[in-house]
Amino acid sequence: MMKLDGIVTFVAVAEAGSISEAARRLRLAKSVVSERLAELERSLGAVLLHRTTRKLTLTEDGLAFLERATRIARDIEEATSDLAERRNTLVGPLRISAPVTFGRMHLGPALYSFLGKHPLVELSLDLDDRRVDAAADGYDAVVRHGPIENTRLIAWPLARSRRVLVAAPSYVESQGVPGSLADLERHKGIFYTNRGVADWRFQGADGMVIVRGQVRLRVNNGDVMRDAAIAGLGIALLPTFIVGAAVKSGALTVIPLEAEAEGEFVYMAHPEGRRASAKLRALADALRGSFGDPPDWETAAATHTG
Repeated sequence: MMKLDGIVTFVAVAEAGSISEAARRLRLAKSVVSERLAELERSLGAVLLHRTTRKLTLTEDGLAFLERATRIARDIEEATSDLAERRNTLVGPLRISAPVTFGRMHLGPALYSFLGKHPLVELSLDLDDRRVDAAADGYDAVVRHGPIENTRLIAWPLARSRRVLVAAPSYVESQGVPGSLADLERHKGIFYTNRGVADWRFQGADGMVIVRGQVRLRVNNGDVMRDAAIAGLGIALLPTFIVGAAVKSGALTVIPLEAEAEGEFVYMAHPEGRRASAKLRALADALRGSFGDPPDWETAAATHTG
């Protein structure tokens, strides 16, 4: 007889790409995951997975079974969520991915109150600056800053944000304040590598304006960019949620120009075609309330623009 836990385990392994990662996500021993897969294959009379020491791939039977198995697993998850919602209780696992700096500075503290109010929620928070694939990597949702480019995601705005040009007072004193976008090109820049090319992009009166400053540092972490700017290495274009406190303290100065960076939001996004659970909706509402409108980081940066 086919067991539901075997189906759920098979879907988790297919999404994770390995038994080890699936075991981690399911919080089970690898031996338990392997046993469930073997039992499922016996009950179906078919081999679903090719296993080697290097990788795991789906067989033709596995690919054919995966679509319906995924639907069954999602239906079970939604049914459990519905019952909990009817009892006004949030229960079960929730897996979220978020950028490192935002997670450390703002998301983490906002989550503590939510978890305190809902003790039966089992939250897994992965902090990673790379752009993850929410569906393929098994996340219920991802938190992102900026435009949502993946059309397979449904995005919910959580808070307003924007990026501002900042530099240390020592840099401004020695190099001067750029008076225009064209003047900005002669200045040293600190750039975020995960955005691709080393440039700054602004919304001008006639559309997008791209400015390429002189590369002083390229790095894939906002904390390091902020600290490099504070050290006087150059100018950085950073979200206010990273630099708001530094601007307020005077460690960084906002450089006003005739154009602003593209408007952005902090988003929560979940895979298209998957109904958002009560847990996820409640979490989004809690985060909006915690961040505020406008959020604290916007207030700090706006009040101390120079």
